[in-house]
Amino acid sequence: MGRCPTRKVKKRRLSHKTARRDKFEVKGDDLVYTELRKPETEMKPLQLDEDLPGMGQFYCLHCDRYFSNASVRDDHFKTKKHKKRVKIMKGPAPHSQLDADLAAGMGMPDNGPKLMMAV
Repeated sequence: MGRCPTRKVKKRRLSHKTARRDKFEVKGDDLVYTELRKPETEMKPLQLDEDLPGMGQFYCLHCDRYFSNASVRDDHFKTKKHKKRVKIMKGPAPHSQLDADLAAGMGMPDNGPKLMMAV
């Protein structure tokens, strides 16, 4: 009896805003951030990989995504989503687990300077 007999559409369980928020979340921001900070000389060329789209040759480092060809990748560079990621990655370093532990008070204790023991 919990249903309304005239209601035809199912109620959405999640707000549309939470679904959109998950789209922008990229896993491993700290890894991408460290890769971006490497000098150009340390970056190695992309290897061929049959399992990745475009044999792994068309890659966006900021978004950590592979594309099927160069035109799709170039179109991606013009999108708002990519520009937002570039802006995020140019900012301060993302938080790490150590930051979270220190904020929660679970880091290494600070007992102050060691005092000289009197003999």
